[in-house]
Amino acid sequence: MPVLPPPLPIFGLVSREKPWPRKSQQCVYYSTDCDKTALINNFQKRGWQRVPAFDGEWNLYWAYSQNCRYIFGVDHPYRMRSDQMINHFPNSIELSRKDLLVKNIKRYRKDLERKGDALADQHPMQTKLGNGGTRYMHLDIIPITFVLPSDYNLFVQEFHKNPASTWIVKPSHKSQGVGIYLINKLSKLKRYAYEARKFYPHFHRDTCIISKYIDNPLLIGGKKFDLRLYVLVTAFNPIKAYLYNEGFCRFCTQRYDQAEIDNVFMHLTNVSIQKNNKEYNTIHGGKWSMQNLCLYLDSIRGEGVSKQLSQRISETIRHSLDAVAPVMANDRHCFEVYGYDIIIDNNLKPWLIEINTSPSIHSTTKNDCTLKTRLIDNVLDVVIPPSGMPDERWSKTPSLESLKNFTLLTPIVLPKSQKLHTTTVAPSALAGTAAPLQPRKLAKRKIKNYPKRLVDGANSVTASKGLSKLTLLPRTPTLSKPAAAQKKISHIKNPGEPKTMSKILSKRNEDALSKDVWK
Repeated sequence: MPVLPPPLPIFGLVSREKPWPRKSQQCVYYSTDCDKTALINNFQKRGWQRVPAFDGEWNLYWAYSQNCRYIFGVDHPYRMRSDQMINHFPNSIELSRKDLLVKNIKRYRKDLERKGDALADQHPMQTKLGNGGTRYMHLDIIPITFVLPSDYNLFVQEFHKNPASTWIVKPSHKSQGVGIYLINKLSKLKRYAYEARKFYPHFHRDTCIISKYIDNPLLIGGKKFDLRLYVLVTAFNPIKAYLYNEGFCRFCTQRYDQAEIDNVFMHLTNVSIQKNNKEYNTIHGGKWSMQNLCLYLDSIRGEGVSKQLSQRISETIRHSLDAVAPVMANDRHCFEVYGYDIIIDNNLKPWLIEINTSPSIHSTTKNDCTLKTRLIDNVLDVVIPPSGMPDERWSKTPSLESLKNFTLLTPIVLPKSQKLHTTTVAPSALAGTAAPLQPRKLAKRKIKNYPKRLVDGANSVTASKGLSKLTLLPRTPTLSKPAAAQKKISHIKNPGEPKTMSKILSKRNEDALSKDVWK
């Protein structure tokens, strides 16, 4: 029998039969696919030593998402050691890919509706919808969105409801603003689809999403902006997520004009796009800290407004994590830093735009470098156990001192006042819709099956089971035919009187008492 060669170490993995020897139990070894200042400085400050990714000696691997998916491949014959960590979850694509994120959020909404959760309550049908186009009171975290080409017919139906609306099209797997464009006519969408199919056949084969465009964004200095926020997730079952308090705003370089939908410099806030404009400022990079934004809002909109906005943003992020938690592979070797892109409309309503699994840690300004260096340092404080060595047996519960600028994202619980409001007001608000008409139709259908022959003196007890339960009323006087006819005529004279179940039954019982057979 031939002797098989020992398995080769790939990306720091070891075979199940023979673990790799450790050089020193007191030193932490790291490996990274990107040589960024914010990463390297933090690793070296802690006294860690760098090793190649393929030699199997690292304790922490800051990898690209593609390498992480390869490591956790189903057909991979290796496993990670208990003292190794990696900065991505195996299937984080459920968050980062736009079409999968939309499907997960829609499934999350339906699950809560089936459970009868108050979070899934909707506005009445007669309520005028906002820019997002959804009727959810608490789950309207993304605008109404369709996946193309599968949902094209549904999109066309929604588009015809408001032909003057603007929509934004995004490729499902692209980033940095690549392939994004705005439309306000179906012909324009068809033209773009034709050009993609003709000139970019490889790009055309992939799916894309089309969302209702938020055309009333909050403007500062007449310019549109969005938020880049960082969220650290250490576990998905149960969810352990932390929001970094030092996000920043990314501004467009040109003033916003809703009519010019082809100008990317006033609609798309991506730095990779804005830096190509001659008006781009290399000193501040078109960025503003969250602290400056909060001070601005409190001074313009009133004190305490920024706190309410922060609460809404936290709820939006938590909803997105709850939506993907059932499908995420919760590996104890993993943690991940997500880059959330959120836009705020003029009503201070946050909308989730997209989620990045590999947010850029490249620094464009001095302030940017300082922020991202502090971010990585704080991330390492949270994910590394107090012993200083990665350990999969650790409970991943950091101390309050190590959280620093991170805030725990707690589960969403509606206040009692909101629960009472959604359970009592919503049904009454729907009084003018088709829903209340169902009992009347049901009554007519059941009355149609009412027995044709009734016993004199019989009266109905309940109408719940085909109106079949009868009870005899002793000494009930019999109405004469003229009296019954007069009653019938008086009823015709009031056509506007509502025919409730009790009145219909009363009328039929009176007619039944006047003759043996009621037809």
